[in-house]
Amino acid sequence: MSERNPLDLKESMSDMARTATQTVDDGRKTAAERLGSAASAVRDRADQLPGGPKVQQFAHAAAERLSTTADYMRSHDAKRMLADVERVVKNNPGPSLVIAAAFGFVLGRAFHSRVARSGAR
Repeated sequence: MSERNPLDLKESMSDMARTATQTVDDGRKTAAERLGSAASAVRDRADQLPGGPKVQQFAHAAAERLSTTADYMRSHDAKRMLADVERVVKNNPGPSLVIAAAFGFVLGRAFHSRVARSGAR
């Protein structure tokens, strides 16, 4: 097994980080547009929902959150979003850990389900 030059390894890691950042930046534009579209759709249909004023109020609040998230994603690059996540995690370690565990569980279930379906073919 050949040893790699530490400078080559550092450069390779920097290239990977740049590629990952670019991928996130490309994806965030699409995600922001989809969130904005979802916000508009919810807002347009909120007053037609059954369940009365409380449901309609909840739908309008959800649309506003979606819209705010879309605006945030449009105006912040990947590095800034990562810095914001790091700040939130440092300020709220307990809830962050719970959210990360829940996300990992859901992601694991989805991956396991996908693998099971592809293996059943």
